[in-house]
Amino acid sequence: MTMQLARANGAMARPELLGLSPDRLFVVVSRLVALTLLVVTLSILSPHFLTWSNLINVVRHAAPLFLLSAGLTLVVLTAGIDLSVGAVLGLSGCIAASLITGGDPVLGIAAGLGAGLACGLVNGALVSYAGVPSFIATYGMMWIANGLAYVFMQGEVIYGLPAEFRLIGAGFLGPIPMPVLIMFGTLAALHVLLHRTPLGRGIYAIGGNPVAARLSGMPVHRRLVFVYAMSGLMASFAALVVVARTNAADVSLGEEQLLPAIAAVCLGGTSLFGGVGGVTGTAVGALILALVLNGMNLLGVNTFWQAGVLGFIILVSVFADQIVGGRIGRAGGAT
Repeated sequence: MTMQLARANGAMARPELLGLSPDRLFVVVSRLVALTLLVVTLSILSPHFLTWSNLINVVRHAAPLFLLSAGLTLVVLTAGIDLSVGAVLGLSGCIAASLITGGDPVLGIAAGLGAGLACGLVNGALVSYAGVPSFIATYGMMWIANGLAYVFMQGEVIYGLPAEFRLIGAGFLGPIPMPVLIMFGTLAALHVLLHRTPLGRGIYAIGGNPVAARLSGMPVHRRLVFVYAMSGLMASFAALVVVARTNAADVSLGEEQLLPAIAAVCLGGTSLFGGVGGVTGTAVGALILALVLNGMNLLGVNTFWQAGVLGFIILVSVFADQIVGGRIGRAGGAT
């Protein structure tokens, strides 16, 4: 106990800037430096990169990726993982698009969000109350959601959604795309949740030391259910934006979304071991990833190589977390 108090006092005594410890500040600054270098490099390699239309395309691509990754971030902060987010996105998008094109946009949106929330609640109950490892529970849900989407769609493709609905994915407010406004609004709300509420502080505590959190009287089970429910809900929210932007929905909608979501979380500095990171870093990670994918497309990189690059990004990010993670206080390392 004496040693623990000494470490805690040492952590409190460390100088902070902008509310971050020196180690955590280094992680944040390193991401911003990487983002800057990436922009400069792509500007040199491709004359089309710094055009207004291309930059708008980058941020619009980053917005739904962030929405999907933000919910996943909450799960990862508790030292869990949600492998079902891509499949849930696909299922929710198909359900919503079907009802919206059927003439009831409100019901379609509610049903799509409800499907994602239901999947998340099942994941949370399995992990928290049944004791199923998050990898197994969400992997099973991935196949269930994917199978339900195939049964629901029967091989059909839905297209031609109402113009009013499409505003959330393809509309603008002045010069700013609506998905970008949705992204920053969601970022602000989740940042306040994580850093200004007991619930948010509890999420970090569970990821840092679940046994201590439980012994302190924290409702660990309910909070775990909450983060998985939020992950499912955010996946369905991302589905609405994707469907509105593409003006179509089919069973393949979320098949290639899982790997980029995990990459954005890792690249944003959220530790896969729990307790460290946050949605701000995930937003930066999503933007970096969107720039990487956009740059590879501009440079004509083969699609198969692009998947390899995403895998490489995850490995490097986890390796960096292994090195830096030992020096970052798990209790005070939120960004």
